[in-house]
Amino acid sequence: MNSIEEKCKIKGVRLTDQRKIIAKVMSESKDHPDVDELHKRVSEVDKKISIATVYRTVKLFEEAGILEKHDFKGGKARYEQSPDEHHDHLIDINSGEIIEFVDKNIEKLQNEVAKKLGYKLVDHKLELYGSKIKK
Repeated sequence: MNSIEEKCKIKGVRLTDQRKIIAKVMSESKDHPDVDELHKRVSEVDKKISIATVYRTVKLFEEAGILEKHDFKGGKARYEQSPDEHHDHLIDINSGEIIEFVDKNIEKLQNEVAKKLGYKLVDHKLELYGSKIKK
C-alpha cells in the first residue's frame, strides 16, 4: 500500500512540512483515529501543529480520496488511509476496537441480494457491531 505522502504526490496534493508530519503519523496508524487522537500523536512530533491544521488537512486528504471517513456509532468521525482493497469493519461496542476483515461469503451474498432485487452492486460499506463473547 502506498503511503499517504505517496498518494498525495500521485494526486497532486501539495504537502507543507506540517501536512507531511500529519501524513506520516496517519500512515503509521494501525487504528482508525479521530481528529483529536491524530492531533495528540502529531503534537508529539511537532507541538506547533494546531488542531485546526489537523482538521483542515484531514478534510483535504478526504476530499482527495486519500483518507476515508467513518462515522461509526459513538460520535466522533474516525479516519483510515483509503484502502487499496475493500474490507469491512467489526466494532467492539465495549472497547471501541475496530477489526478489519474480508469474508468471501458475505461479499457473495451481498451481490446475490442485489441481483435478486434487480441491481448490480457497485459499492457497499458493512459495519458490524458486537461485544466479545465471554469464554
